[in-house]
Amino acid sequence: MRWPTLILALLVLALQYPLWIGKGGWLRVWDVEKQLAAQKEGNRKLEQRNTGLDAEVRDLKTGYEAVEERARFELGLTKPDEVFVQTPQQK
Repeated sequence: MRWPTLILALLVLALQYPLWIGKGGWLRVWDVEKQLAAQKEGNRKLEQRNTGLDAEVRDLKTGYEAVEERARFELGLTKPDEVFVQTPQQK
């Protein structure tokens, strides 16, 4: 009576191995789900960045105010007969 029980238990364990540890097992599925969640978060951040860059590009293409602002603050350019005064910011 003991041998059939032992054989049946080993058979159940052998059938459970691929389900838990095998190539398409639950452990692999959990790992892939974690990777997918991390990738989705990274994609969300990149989409926000792309949206901001797209808005900036549209602003630069359509209006001169953005171009003028960039020229003033990033390049230090001024209009003719204009004095540029910069004050230090306190934190």
